Parts: sequence; structure tokens; C-alpha cells
Amino acid sequence: MYLTRRTQDFIPTLFNELMNMDTVSYSEPKMNIIENKENYLIQYSVPGLKKEDLKISIDADGNLVVEMNKECHKEEKKDDSVRYLRREFTTEQFRNTLVLPEDIHREKITAKVENGILEVVLPRVTVEEKKTLVQSIEVN
Repeated sequence: MYLTRRTQDFIPTLFNELMNMDTVSYSEPKMNIIENKENYLIQYSVPGLKKEDLKISIDADGNLVVEMNKECHKEEKKDDSVRYLRREFTTEQFRNTLVLPEDIHREKITAKVENGILEVVLPRVTVEEKKTLVQSIEVN
């Protein structure tokens, strides 16, 4: 089974462009998905982000949700002699939802961010673990 990707809506970006509301920027980092016998590895390119800027969870439907919310420091100057001629520092947001395959061990998912790369490791259920998941139900 393949990891299926659900992309974020383009409506907020389109709306912001049409209404010239540039306070929030929606970006989509580049992503690699690597598969081997033991796990899937998802890599996101997130330069400049810290672990506090990222949130990874599994939603009610069992999908993997990766969210990013980075707020740039908005330092307001009270001095009337200084004013911005152009200001482009904004809040950046991203949300990506992936449908997980059935052979993922959801309790053992790990993630780390290092050198601008977010790595999410999705361990696969082994053949031995699959056998223990089989359950027989007694008929009364």
C-alpha cells in the first residue's frame, strides 16, 4: 500500500492574494518519501524551523498530520522617526495530511528535526507482530 497525500487547500492563499492580505503565508515544503523493509521515512525540507514550530499528530481518521506555524517577530517601533517602507515578514503556515498504510505501527512513530530537515519515521509492523494482532473470538 502506498502513502497517499492530501494537499492543503489553495483557497486561503488565493483569497489572500486577491484581497492583498499578506499577513499569513501558506507554503508547502518539499517532501521525500523513502520505503524499506523496516519502515517508511518521510523527509520535509524546513530550513530555519525549530521543533517548537512543528506539530505532528494522528487525526481521528488515522491520518498523519504534519503542521508548521512559524511566527516572525513583529517588533513595533514607538519612535516616530522610524517607519517601514516595506514590510514582508509574515507568519508562515503549513498543514499536510497523509493517509497511512495499514502496516504502520502507529504507537512507534518518531520524528526529529535537524539541519533543516524534518524526518518522520513510520515503522512497519513485522510478520511476528501481525500474528499477535490476530484475535479469535469465542462463540457462545
